[in-house]
Amino acid sequence: MLVGMVGAAVLAAGWFAWDQWSKQPPTRDGAPSWSPDGQRIVFYSERDGKADLMLSDLTGESIEPLTSTPAVGEGAPAFSNDGLSIAYDSDQDGNFEIYVMPADRSRAPRRLTNDPARDLAPAWSPDGQHIVFMSDRDARPEFDVYRMNVDGTGVERLTTKDTNWFPQYAPDGARLAMHVWRDVHVMDLATRTLRRLTFDPDNGMYPTWSPDGTRLAFMSWRNGRTEIFTMNVDGTNQRVVVTMPRGSAIDPRWSPDGERIAFVHLPDVDPQAAQSPALARAVYTVELASGKLTRISK
Repeated sequence: MLVGMVGAAVLAAGWFAWDQWSKQPPTRDGAPSWSPDGQRIVFYSERDGKADLMLSDLTGESIEPLTSTPAVGEGAPAFSNDGLSIAYDSDQDGNFEIYVMPADRSRAPRRLTNDPARDLAPAWSPDGQHIVFMSDRDARPEFDVYRMNVDGTGVERLTTKDTNWFPQYAPDGARLAMHVWRDVHVMDLATRTLRRLTFDPDNGMYPTWSPDGTRLAFMSWRNGRTEIFTMNVDGTNQRVVVTMPRGSAIDPRWSPDGERIAFVHLPDVDPQAAQSPALARAVYTVELASGKLTRISK
């Protein structure tokens, strides 16, 4: 009952914050990822030309740039489970590759992939030994999911049909969640079999695991605009947990303590359409128990 009521709670509790910040100059932030201790969020920001990586506390009052490259785009940052490294994608060498940098910026970033295709959206295995990512290197223009060692060696293709997006490791390290076309699927890594959990037009995209591995959060536009849902890992009990007063909520990421979800708010436009640089795109967090919204992008 509590989770089922969260959408209404967000609507009520979030209106004032949304109304105030919607009047500010536009920011274009996205792809939030939690630090393992749940005290920081890393995301990309297009505040000064191409996207840079930013690190924020949970109030949004303390935001520091991790990169400052006006001519280069960085995106899809992801903390390693020990909190010491951040993997991300960047086009600094002319096309998107996967890089890793120390979270304290004590050393220069290191490139992990080297392919003429697009390598995007890295995610760490729970044991820190592997990184999965999406690439169109073998199935252009469609994407497949790949796995590699954390030093970039041993690249292995995990999917071979359809288009597969934004893989995320389960906490047990034995499964991946991803969306295939416009539906959430879970892959058993031992057998490479996929189980479909949503069925378009009741679609699901950008899945993220609860820290206990029993649920998934995802985005869906089944109700006319994009909202954040949760469901059990077998696809049952699909419920809305975030619906914004206006616009869409996309790209959820569950906090390590299971109490919050970070997500991105889009204005009142078609979420499948290209985004105008004049429109804001902001990172928020929501407390699942109370529906309290906190805007991180400032």
